[in-house]
Amino acid sequence: MISILNYQVMDNLMRLPVLAILLCVTSLFKPAFAAEDSASWPRTLPTPQGQFTLAQPPQRIVSTSVTLSGTLLAINAPLIGSGATSRNSSVSDAQGFFTQWGEVAKARHVKPLYVSQPNAEAIAAEAPDLIVIAATGGDSALKLYDQLKTIAPVLVVDYGDKSWQALTLQLGHITGHEAEAKQVIAKFDQRVESLRSKITLPPQPTSAIVYYEDGRGMNIWTPASAQGELLKALGFTLAMPPASLQGSTSMGKRNDIIQLNGETMADGVTGNTLLLFAADEKTVPQVAKNPFLAHLSAVQHHDIFAMGNDTFRLDYYSASNMLSSIERQFTR
Repeated sequence: MISILNYQVMDNLMRLPVLAILLCVTSLFKPAFAAEDSASWPRTLPTPQGQFTLAQPPQRIVSTSVTLSGTLLAINAPLIGSGATSRNSSVSDAQGFFTQWGEVAKARHVKPLYVSQPNAEAIAAEAPDLIVIAATGGDSALKLYDQLKTIAPVLVVDYGDKSWQALTLQLGHITGHEAEAKQVIAKFDQRVESLRSKITLPPQPTSAIVYYEDGRGMNIWTPASAQGELLKALGFTLAMPPASLQGSTSMGKRNDIIQLNGETMADGVTGNTLLLFAADEKTVPQVAKNPFLAHLSAVQHHDIFAMGNDTFRLDYYSASNMLSSIERQFTR
């Protein structure tokens, strides 16, 4: 959920057509962005570290967050280097970049600077004029903030409290690529609008989950998550755990995920359909066999669907893949 909106306002917005939502979100950003045109500099953006200002358009951006790198690529920002994750995994390629945008990064000669652990020396060697870091999450380099700001201006971005579209607008504004950001969002939202009218929803409400491989716990996506917002835009109704179980969050101060363990899964999963994120079809039978979940209506009626391995962190590329998965499974 966008930080400047409260939950009630967002609920009202989600009743509007998707393209109307885009117009509302864009207009809500105008006060912070000072209604600047593409030639207007300096630019200012509110961040978790306070007001951030750039005097001129960046030409050499380094991203320490593999999550944020995809959005920078989507708006054609001048990304020259990025932190990477473990190579050749279910979500990453041989460079340690996410599979959904790895080929784009390769074509644009984006350099993988390090794997997992941020390296200030590797970042400095690229002579960036802007360093982008995540405020929370496993790919946050916030602990190096003081060191990195001696190299170049450091933009701290919280991707856990907003949709990827809102994130795209923010990064488009501060890099001077707002036109590309709006084009990417408009293209995506047109596809959402079209898909919403084509699909037949499974039994509602829906629990959107990330299932742990050991079967001992899961994370529930909240309405504040990018995944939750996209599902709502497609017409899904999100099922939430009881209020007594909603105080547990994971991965820092994030409001997009509620963590459940084996003891609380049985009471925390309340949806008639289960959508599995960061999972492929091989995870479906694992969930169905979990003794903590066997009594659930979704399990008994086989209403369990995998959204794809690349859906844990959404950007334009992975969100597009998620739409393809939903279209394939729910178009009747």
